[in-house]
Amino acid sequence: MRFIMTIIWALLIGGVLSYVLTSMAGEPFNLNQSIILSSIIAVLIFILSGVLKDSSQEQ
Repeated sequence: MRFIMTIIWALLIGGVLSYVLTSMAGEPFNLNQSIILSSIIAVLIFILSGVLKDSSQEQ
């Protein structure tokens, strides 16, 4: 369940971020780029959560 919610939030935040950045640049919104950005965000969150969990268990 944790992974599903992370993917959903990454898609939402990545989509909003992509929309805002393309609007500021005057470019058309591209859903494919938004999905790629969201995938990168989700992978980074998974890696970061694993690193933080490991470091907190060592202390």
